[in-house]
Amino acid sequence: MSQKSLVDEMHQVQLAIELIELGARLQVLETETELSRTRLIKLYKEVRGMSPPKGMLPFSADWFVTWLPNVHSSLFYNIYNSIQQNTRCERIDAFVKAYRLYEEQINLEGVEPVLGLTRAWTLVRFFESDLLQLNTCNRCEGHFVAHAHSPTRDYVCGICQPPSRAGKTRKAQC
Repeated sequence: MSQKSLVDEMHQVQLAIELIELGARLQVLETETELSRTRLIKLYKEVRGMSPPKGMLPFSADWFVTWLPNVHSSLFYNIYNSIQQNTRCERIDAFVKAYRLYEEQINLEGVEPVLGLTRAWTLVRFFESDLLQLNTCNRCEGHFVAHAHSPTRDYVCGICQPPSRAGKTRKAQC
């Protein structure tokens, strides 16, 4: 094995470990690394102490435009977009940095994270597939996740105009 291929493989393993630690599902690891499925499963078991969860990844863009998920998705995607535009990071490295910054911000605010790593990854993929876009709020001028090709004129975000039941969870009512 050449020096370069050894370095590449080490980078792939390090990336996989970092993604696993952040909560990536096996499908994300298979897409974003060049490691075999068998190797990824072994790494997952080593890092998490259990087998990777089974099941399908989220597949609907609708979740990202509902009120609370939209606030979190918009925060994450704006961070990701900024890193992409202002650095020379590779796409996956920008993604990991953006997700870490999202988690850090959420922790500073003392709220529960709504956007898991797999959903954040799916969000980026939906943008890359032109299923989602950023709309600018007419009131606060923030950029928010919306369905692609949705009207942008007179757009008001869920922060400036929250739905009537916003924040009224069962836990808050008890």
